[in-house]
Formats: sequence, structure tokens, C-alpha cells
Amino acid sequence: MKNILLEHPALEKFMSVKDYSNAARLLLAEQKKSWTGLRKNYDLFKGTRIKVFQFEGFTIKIQYNLGRIRSASARVDEKSINERKCFLCPDNLYEGQKAIKCGEDFLILVNPFPIFPEHFTIPHRDHIPQSIREWFGRMLSLSNGLSKYVVIYNGPECGASAPDHLHFQAGSKNFIPIETEMSFLKTTYGDVLTKKDLTVTEIDDGLRRFITIDTIKMETAEKVFGLFYEIFSKAVGKNAEPMMNIISSYNEKSGWRIIIFLREKHRSSHYFRNGEDKILLSPAAVDLGGIFILPLEKDFNKITKKNIDEVFKEVSLNKEQFEFIKAELKKVLNS
Repeated sequence: MKNILLEHPALEKFMSVKDYSNAARLLLAEQKKSWTGLRKNYDLFKGTRIKVFQFEGFTIKIQYNLGRIRSASARVDEKSINERKCFLCPDNLYEGQKAIKCGEDFLILVNPFPIFPEHFTIPHRDHIPQSIREWFGRMLSLSNGLSKYVVIYNGPECGASAPDHLHFQAGSKNFIPIETEMSFLKTTYGDVLTKKDLTVTEIDDGLRRFITIDTIKMETAEKVFGLFYEIFSKAVGKNAEPMMNIISSYNEKSGWRIIIFLREKHRSSHYFRNGEDKILLSPAAVDLGGIFILPLEKDFNKITKKNIDEVFKEVSLNKEQFEFIKAELKKVLNS
């Protein structure tokens, strides 16, 4: 492996207490100084344009972000993946890109095409497939160590631009609208099940169908996720990983909050249309959390509230399967 690790005297202090938030922030500051391409992309990000659509008690923001065009249009079929070098493997990183260790198994990189004011990618050191079942606990520990950020997982069939290489992302906390709207969404649209040290909420807000897990105990979150995963797999009748996007955050007082968006499709019909009806959009966790990322200005200018409604309803899990999951999850949690 080529020498990609950042060397800085302050890193040792952060690493000794597993303060990955401040270590990542230091990495970003140093990379902006040394990596010209990154600095230009962050300057470009400052010029992103936003427009906001109001729904029934929550917002969807549209971010025009030219830097995300490669991700939005990425070919993730098996042939295309096999024919390209993996851009998350240490030997294939961009010239000038540096990393810091995150435990023995992961690295933290600055994402060169930011969606957030501070945006990181957290790949496994080895080239292993994107998969959440056996790595969910590691996601929770990352959320703890990166407590100033949210940690994101996009499934291999619904948003991961490198489905062949296990990775998470991290971004600025409270930047995604759903984080600050959750209390309202739970109260208005949620079916809440509360037990000691655990709250599970099943939410259908008319656009998205998702489940939240709130707990102060990591082992409780892992157990509930395992039960949910088995039920979700049964509902959709898949041996492979069921389609989901996850946003996880950690607070020292309240513990973990995990938001799991349930999916049916990767891309809506708008992506495959021709001419003026086409919208280049590949929804992943950030989009479902309330920030639609559009890399083309023409799409940003023309998108409507009706389009947003259509996209969400096409890519989210259908109501029948969601109701089955809700009923089964309640049953096992109450047993």
C-alpha cells in the first residue's frame, strides 16, 4: 500500500482517545491546504444553489451541485464495476489524497465531491463488498467516534457508487432536514413502540417509509436491527441484502438514533426518460433525508413538488410490505 496516511503532530492526541471527529476535521483542513483539486471542489460547493419545497410539516431541499454528476450517473452494473479500478482501494486514491486510520479496519478520507460543508468517506481497508448486516455494529461505533457528524450507509443496490467496496460516509450534523424534523414526524406520522432504553418508530409521511431506532445501548440497537433485517428480507423475499439507506448519529446523553429508509427501487422512472422529462437523480440516504442532489442546472430549474412526490413514491417500499414489516416487528419486540 502506498503511503497515504496523513502525518500531523496533533493526530496522536485525537487517536489516543478515539476522537475521530476532531481527527477528521484536521484531515479536512490539511487536505484543503495540500490538495488543489479538493480545494477547488469545496469552493465550488460554496456556490451550490438551494430551493425548498414545503410538504405537510416537513421540507425537501433541492441542491444544485455540479460536482456530484459522476455519482448521480455512475454505472453500478457488474460489468462496469469489473472494468474500472476501485476508487476506494488505497492504491487507487486520487493523487494528493490522504487518509487517517479509524481503528484497524477502516480509513477516513475527505470526500472530494462534497454534499455537506464537511464530507468524508470511510472505506474498509480491504476490498470487500458493501454489506450492512455484519457491519451494523461497526457503523454504530463509528457514529460514536464521529459524534459531531452523521454516519451514512447506502445499500449496494440503492445509492452506493462503489457497491463492490464496503464504505460509509460522514457529514455535518443537522444539515439533513430530517434530523431536525424528527420529533414532528414521529408525533404526526409515527407508530411508536417504547420499551425500557428503546424507542422504535415506524413512519409513513406520505412520501417516505422508514423506521427509527433510538437507544442508549449499542447492543440493543444491534439486536433490534438484526430482527428488523430478517423481517425485511422475509417481506421482500430476497436472499441478497434488502434495499435500504441508513443515517446514524450519536449523542452522549441520548445515545444512538438510527433512521432506516426502506426501498423498492434504486432510480425512479424520471432517470430513464428521454428529453425534457428526464431528471438525473439517484436517490440515496441524503436525498431521502430531505436534500435532493441534482448535478444539472436544467433539472434544478424545472423540478417541481409533483416530481419529488413521484420520485419518493416510486423508490420507497410499497405500503403492503411496509405494513407487514410493522406488524412483524411489533410482534417480536413485544414477545
